Amino acid sequence: MRDILIAVLIVDSLSLIGLILLQRGKGAEAGAAFGGGGGASDTLFGSGGSATFLSRLTAALAIVFFLTTMGLAYYSAKREAPKSAVESVVEQTAPKKEAPAVPGSAPQQEKVPDVPK
Repeated sequence: MRDILIAVLIVDSLSLIGLILLQRGKGAEAGAAFGGGGGASDTLFGSGGSATFLSRLTAALAIVFFLTTMGLAYYSAKREAPKSAVESVVEQTAPKKEAPAVPGSAPQQEKVPDVPK
């Protein structure tokens, strides 16, 4: 699932970049962007011009971009974090501690001897 989200994010990002580069500035006319009078842009994008079509498509691609980004963030947070290098080395090399033997003491017996009567 993560790989699919990454692929969608890459395609969406490149499409969004290309679409933004296609858009005209606020001061430019739609006819100048397509080489001539306003007739070419009217037939290509309808009577509203290119601004509404391209801005709606940009908004749709931006929504897809944010949704895939949030999906990737969700899957990354859900994944178990790897241990740090220090923690893994400490766990591997830490010896099991046993109580030190006191010199001159008798070894521990498992069964307690009976008390004579």
